[in-house]
Amino acid sequence: MVAKKKPLRILVLDVGGSHVKLRVGDRGNPKKFVSGPKMSAADMVKTVRKLVAPDAYDAVSIGYPGMVIRGRIAAEPFNLGKGWMGFDFGKALGKPVRIINDAAMQAVGSYAGGRMLFLGLGTGMGATLVLDGVVEPMEFGHLPYKNGRTYEQFVGEHGLERLGKKKWRKEVAAVVEQLSHALEVDYVVLGGGNVRLLKELPKGARQGANSNAMTGGRLIWEATGSPLVLSPKYRAHATERGK
Repeated sequence: MVAKKKPLRILVLDVGGSHVKLRVGDRGNPKKFVSGPKMSAADMVKTVRKLVAPDAYDAVSIGYPGMVIRGRIAAEPFNLGKGWMGFDFGKALGKPVRIINDAAMQAVGSYAGGRMLFLGLGTGMGATLVLDGVVEPMEFGHLPYKNGRTYEQFVGEHGLERLGKKKWRKEVAAVVEQLSHALEVDYVVLGGGNVRLLKELPKGARQGANSNAMTGGRLIWEATGSPLVLSPKYRAHATERGK
């Protein structure tokens, strides 16, 4: 579904491996409900429809925890149930829908100009680059890191449980240093539910606010193209905000 004009009331769905957060507009605390490894796309929509009436919003943004290519889900999620690829969210929710990787949505809301790497420390490890306003979701989390394991297996939820907080924090710092150096970014933003467990932030890193995903969900309706390009007006504002 394609919106004929810029929507004013956007329902933002931030889909995670343990919870789905949702909010309409820019104010108020998000509602949330449990997701988990058995939740399908249809299950999620059914719960959303119970919490928010279709006449309460004009359009929908979905932050999806998996690969999204040109606004379409390109692979089933690692930490949720099946039935996401090919699901017609526009028909099910009754409004125009834009889908973006969940880390990318939070990255858009966290962006402060220049070259930014966003890493989401949650159930897995989400990653997005924003380069002078161009949003490029990445799949670093599933790349080999060391000892036969991936980045996600070290700094995601399972890595935290396996290593304990002290060793996990060292791995987070090492990953931030490695990726920020390789990608030559100006700064790193760390988001996700587990960022609160860091005693101190790695060098060159900032902590992203939980509300940034909701902000990003609104801003992707103002972005254009594929990959998404943030509007010059927003980039100018973000650069000032990041000084």
